Parts: sequence; C-alpha cells; structure tokens
Amino acid sequence: MSTAILTGQPVPGSSIEGDLRSLGFDVRVAADPADAETLLAQVPADRRVAVVDARFVGHLHALRLGLTDPRFPLAAVPGAVTARPEGRRELTRAVARENSAGGGTALAVDSLADRIVTALEADGADVHRPELGSLVAAVPVDPQARNEARQAVADVDDEAVRLKSAVKARDGFFTTYCISPYSRYIARWCARRGLTPNQVTTASLLTALIAAGCAATGTRAGFVAAGVLLIASFVLDCTDGQLARYSLQYSTLGAWLDATFDRAKEYAYYAGLALGAARGGDDVWALALGAMILQTCRHVVDFSFNEANHDATANTSPTAALSDKLDSVGWTVWLRRMIVLPIGERWAMIAVLTAVTTPRITFYVLLVGCAFAATYTTAGRVLRSLTRRATRTDRAARALADLADNGPLAQFVAKWRSPNTRFYPGSPLLVAAIGVVVLATAVFSGDPWAAVGGAVIYTATSGLALSQPLKGALDWLIPPLFRAAEYGTVLVLAADADVNGALPAAFGLVAAVAYHHYDTVYRIRGNAGAPPAWLVRSIGGHEGRTLVVTVLAAALTAAQFKVSLTVLAVAVALVVLVESIRFWVSAHKGGAPAVHDEGEPA
Repeated sequence: MSTAILTGQPVPGSSIEGDLRSLGFDVRVAADPADAETLLAQVPADRRVAVVDARFVGHLHALRLGLTDPRFPLAAVPGAVTARPEGRRELTRAVARENSAGGGTALAVDSLADRIVTALEADGADVHRPELGSLVAAVPVDPQARNEARQAVADVDDEAVRLKSAVKARDGFFTTYCISPYSRYIARWCARRGLTPNQVTTASLLTALIAAGCAATGTRAGFVAAGVLLIASFVLDCTDGQLARYSLQYSTLGAWLDATFDRAKEYAYYAGLALGAARGGDDVWALALGAMILQTCRHVVDFSFNEANHDATANTSPTAALSDKLDSVGWTVWLRRMIVLPIGERWAMIAVLTAVTTPRITFYVLLVGCAFAATYTTAGRVLRSLTRRATRTDRAARALADLADNGPLAQFVAKWRSPNTRFYPGSPLLVAAIGVVVLATAVFSGDPWAAVGGAVIYTATSGLALSQPLKGALDWLIPPLFRAAEYGTVLVLAADADVNGALPAAFGLVAAVAYHHYDTVYRIRGNAGAPPAWLVRSIGGHEGRTLVVTVLAAALTAAQFKVSLTVLAVAVALVVLVESIRFWVSAHKGGAPAVHDEGEPA
C-alpha cells in the first residue's frame, strides 16, 4: 500500500485525508519536518510515498495525476510530491536537506512539499509535473485564498475533465468523431467495476478473432457479422487506452499487449477473409499476404524513421515547417490524417467492404488505399530527411541496425570486410538497394536456382550494408527494404509453387517473422534493447531465412515446398513467441518502468 505523509497545519473540514485514502494511500500525519523525515524512513523502500501539505485544496483528479501515475519515478503538483521506489533515494536526500541547517533551499517557500520539489530540482532530479489544465491544485496561505480556491474547484467538473483527458489528444477522424464520444463512457464503466486495461485488450482480441471466424464462414451473414464485430473490437481497442488514461493503469506489459494484439487482430482477420473466399471458390490468399506485407512494411517505415530521428541534433527541416504550417489550417489536419489510413479509418473501411462486397474487392481496395498512403508518408519522410540538417546519434544507428535484423551470415560478411576496402559504393543504402534489386530480379525470373543465386548476393550485400554505422540521411530506409525483400520473396515463390496450401503456409511464415520484427520494435521503444543475439541467430536473420526459402523452392517439389514452409512457420513462431512472452512477463514482474504509447502506427 502507498503511504502519504501529511505535513503543515491541519485545516478543519478539509477533505484531504479522505481524498488520499480514496486514491489508495495510507495516511500518516507529521508534526513537523523532522517528524516527516522520520516517517519517511519508516516506509518500506518498495512502496510509493508522498508528502502532501495538509492545507492542499484542489480536485481529486489533480491529486490522482500528481501522485498515482506509475510511469514517473518522481512527480509533483503544487502542495504534493511523490516518489516511486526508484525515486526514493532522491526524495530522502531532498527531505534531509530541508531539515539540515544549511539546506540551501529558499525558505520563502512555505509548503514543505514545494520546498522538497525545489530541492529535488536543485539536485538535478527529473520531477514530472502533469498538465492540470482547468484542474485546481493549490496551497492557500489565508482564509480568503482558501475560499477562492474552493470556489475554483466548485466551478470545474472534475469528472468531465477526467473523461475528456482519457481520450487521446491526437487521433484519426473516425476514432475522434465516431468512437471516442461514447467509448470514454465504456472506459469509465469498466473502471468502476474494477476491470483492467489488459482485460479489455484481451476482450478486443477475442472479439476480432470471432470476427475472423465469422468471415471464414464465407456466407453473407458471416461477412456482415464479421464487419460488425470488427468495429466492436475497435471500440474495445480504443476503450483499453482510455481506461488506462482514466484510471492511470499504465504498465509495460499492457503497452506490449495493446500493440501486439492490434497486429494479431488485423492479420487474423485477413486470414479469415481469405478462408471465407476459399469456401466460395475464390483464392485470395496472395492478396491477403500482399496486404499483410504492405501494412507491415508501412509500419517499419514509421518505426525506422522515428528511431533514426527522435534524438537527432539540429533536427530541423523546411518540409517539417511546411507541415506545421498546414496543420494550422483546420481542414488540412483531418484530411492528412485520413489519407494515411490510420487504424480507425482502415478498420472501418475493411468492415464496411466485408459486409457489402466480397473479400477480393475488400483486398483490392485495401491494397490500393494502403499503397497510396505508404507512398504519401514515405515520400514526405524522404523529403524531410533530405532537407533536414541533423546529426545521427550512435543510439539511432544502433536501433536501425537492430531493426535490420541481420543474421549470422550477414554478420560474417560484415566482419570479413576490411574497413579500408573500397570495392563497393560507400553508401549503406545503395549497397542494400543493389542487393534487393538483384534478389527481386532473380526471384521474378522464374528460375528457382537463379533465385538462390540472387539470395546469395542479397546475403552478401546485407552484411556489407551494415558493416558501417547507419548514419546517412536515408539509411532509415534499409530496414523496410529488407522487410519487403524477405516477405516478397516468400510471396512470389509460394505463388509460383502453384500448389494448394502453399500461400496459406507462406502467410503463416510471414506472420511469424513479422511478429519477431514487431517485437524488436516494441523492445527498442521500451528501452529494453533488441532481442537477444541467440534468438536472431536461431531463426537465421532476414538474409538467412530468405536464402533457406529460395533453396527449399529450388530443391523440393511443390508439395514438399508447401510442407517445408509450414514447418518453418511453426518453428519460427514457437521460438519467437516463447522468448517474447518470457521477456515481457519477466519485465513486468521485475518492475520495469510503466509505458503508455500515445503514438499510433498507420
């Protein structure tokens, strides 16, 4: 249980003790600063502790934002400061300074909690101060100021502010106007019944899987039900994040589940549509796999660009300035958010098309729409990169190398290449692009052994491309290039096999590998580093898997190739899923910092 230490002169009729207890704090009262230091030392080191001025006047939600958010080691609002276990040392040191003869903190600050915050910041500690907006948090110094503060509290509906802040500040048009107006109330309903965001996330996944099952029936009634259930799944998908914001229930495991399940829901639905079409005699597995590949590559573009630039110095661009200027014109904001087909617009489109058309038409529209969105976003990021005068950091280069997913073969080539060798172009992107072009030409030639030769060259260029730091302006394009090359090779070779079941097996293999690549992104985003080296080696890296698939296609019959793709898909899925689940569950149990991702990949 968390502990709150009340300091200062008690005020008759104050609700502060009750408010703190309603937030889950065990309240203790300190007679003076020295007593507060003693009480602080008695609180177990693995508990959250807060120091709150007894004269505090404000909204309950202001206290909740300041004292219960699990993402920050240290946080404060006027009149209150809190520390999680990882911030206890700094808090203890600051309190000790306030009780020492030469603390050095301005004594003009009357509130002990505020003096502690001043001392923390003087020590260089990072104290989170939540944006309160219209919420009130104050320590009145006289009765008149107290009455004015109480009136200000009465003038603002605390619950209305809390509901509004539960909705993501920047979201798509469909989500903002068609989902959030009522999903926030579902989130509040869930909070009042003790449901957690992870439970709602799981319910969203189950709903989407049922939707995929309905689509797999191949009947018109099944397609209509699938469309309705897909929208219901998206409502729950919005609700879990709103519930997390409403009740401040953030966690590392929750962020991973939310991101992972989004991908699982969408790609499982693609498979359901393909199965439903097959029941009606229409084979659209190639379209389903193509849609998954295109969507995954779009995400990798987003991830790579963000990792390459989020901590770059001198991070300015005329293109970015133009984008900011366009954002000042209201209608362009919504238009630009809609044309990139974010998850809300995309799922709404898929749901409607499923209900009123056929799976083939659904995939055609999805592929065209996502291709346009991918062209638009990638072109804009290329322009920003070319016009941006920025210096890439070592961390960004490392993140791009991890996203590239080079395996043991490419790593051997990178180590073999001498730093003084000049027999190939110096640009990593150019080297990678040459390898991808050679591989694509060989795969599309129709000669299976030519594809093997192309994969060998692709393996060599992959190693050469990453034999130097990826700090070029456009080097963030290398990971999506590798994704397109690997996934596209599997698609083309499975389609060329022309045997029943080859494309579904290829869909399973790409889905398993894509999960590994998404998992890499989520680990990097959570500052947990890339997956362990043994995992990358055991599943071969992108170049190793590409080479293996081409060899299997050349050496085996079509039926044997289908079986080998199935076995490979199961093996990769088992390895990456077991390691991923082990890692995230252990990170959650080990007290990893809570995470909540406000971003939304397209």
